[in-house]
Amino acid sequence: MIDKFGGRGSPVKSCIPAMLRDRAGTRPDDVAFTFVEYEQDSAGVAYNLTWSQAYRRALSVAQALTVRGSIGDRAAILAPHGPDYIAAFLGALEAGLVAVPLSVPDGAPDEDASDDRVAAVLRDASPAVILTTSSLVGTVTKYVNSQRAESAPLVVYVDWLDAHWRKDTGPGRESWPSTAYLHYAPGLTRQPAGVVVSHTNLVANTEQLVFDYCDQRGKLPPPDTTVVSWLPFDYDMGLLMGICAPILRGFRAVLMSPASFLQRPARWMQLMASNQHVWSAAPDFGYDLAVRRTSDDDMAGLDLRRVLGILDSGERIHPSTLERFTKRFARFHLGQAVVRPTYGLAEATAYVATRLPPTSAQVVRFESDKLSAGHAHRSRTRRGTPLVSYGVPRSPIVRIVDSDTRIECPAGTIGEIWVYGGKAAVGYWHKPQETERIFGARLVTPSRGTPEGPWLRTGDLGFFSYGELFILGRLKDRSSARGRHPFPEDIDARLSEVSRSAPASRGSSNGHRPNGESTPGTMPWAG
Repeated sequence: MIDKFGGRGSPVKSCIPAMLRDRAGTRPDDVAFTFVEYEQDSAGVAYNLTWSQAYRRALSVAQALTVRGSIGDRAAILAPHGPDYIAAFLGALEAGLVAVPLSVPDGAPDEDASDDRVAAVLRDASPAVILTTSSLVGTVTKYVNSQRAESAPLVVYVDWLDAHWRKDTGPGRESWPSTAYLHYAPGLTRQPAGVVVSHTNLVANTEQLVFDYCDQRGKLPPPDTTVVSWLPFDYDMGLLMGICAPILRGFRAVLMSPASFLQRPARWMQLMASNQHVWSAAPDFGYDLAVRRTSDDDMAGLDLRRVLGILDSGERIHPSTLERFTKRFARFHLGQAVVRPTYGLAEATAYVATRLPPTSAQVVRFESDKLSAGHAHRSRTRRGTPLVSYGVPRSPIVRIVDSDTRIECPAGTIGEIWVYGGKAAVGYWHKPQETERIFGARLVTPSRGTPEGPWLRTGDLGFFSYGELFILGRLKDRSSARGRHPFPEDIDARLSEVSRSAPASRGSSNGHRPNGESTPGTMPWAG
């Protein structure tokens, strides 16, 4: 044991490196990852990586890291979205280092252009090594040179390692340190805070996610389950869906870059229609883009009936987006219950709760005035604030708490969402006071069967209605007006009602397009 964060901790054996080695031994020639590239051919070119190839690449990276870092050191990943990124991540874990997944920097850290987020994270995490590719040598070198000389990390080019890999190094480690990686939220607008995610967190989270989404199938996914994802790997759900869950559960992953999706959102729908028993995920804006930019010609001859579930997570879910997405693709046999509103956050390893299948997503309207006063009353009319149900949480334990008194709120009362269980991450990297405040919260006079603590304070506001969880937004975003506390959803609902009653010639005044389509967000990855 070195220390609580980033040291050796308690060794683990049930983890991503162990499962990767197992699958490489039992299913060496089965395809683990398929990357679809669209840069050279707009129709897409697929490149496969088998389990044995993925394991060999991880070992080659780990071998290089044994002479460049020690257990508990950080290994930042600044690589393009693709096989090299996965090799870097898996190699860091195999070597016992703490991975720090990041995106490719937007520019060099000079006066003219810089990626402030990358620079801030490198200062905070103090990596011993940066894993990148030779194509980024100029950009990454400038970031390295911007660090203090005594702490400047070494740079390893992952795409150069295979040719120098020695096969006489043995089978790899038998146990690994407890910490897997640090997650830094994309779109940082404050001082960076790295969430310390353990291997135990990942195993518990992935297991519960699969159990919840396969509830109607006896909690067992089909053997040919496929994950389709375009989410970036430095995004919590992108890392979980694109790399971690496929290895831990033995799924095949079909991946494309975020840029390929943004260039042509129809590609996401086409990949889901072209694979068996598909699971996928996207934030709200992804559904909106898919609806607006996928034509019937794009879907000609394709069928979505094999899509098992799509997680809708990562930002506030708009009920109208769910409705438009489901209606748009119903003609291609997308099931009514496929889209799953999912609540999660990086501090809880990306997943907390979802509405269980086989029921479809449910939207409930609540009286806006009562919500502003802190109480949830279901509306008996078609007016009011529409909110999406996240179902009845099973694991982890979820409670609604008065953030000032730390006393549980009764059903129908708005408060902060607190989470308890193995999915909650360890804490923030080298921030003991903030870790204690966010991850070490304790209830005052907890109800029977409710643990006193430690609880994770999510900073999200929500309530329970008929046992189901509803979410209103961030605690810090709640405004105040004349003693009341309207939420963004309240304001949006009221403006929508005003716009519906206004003459059509006046146009829309609620930030929405006249045809009802929401204007897509300009900062989709803001955390």
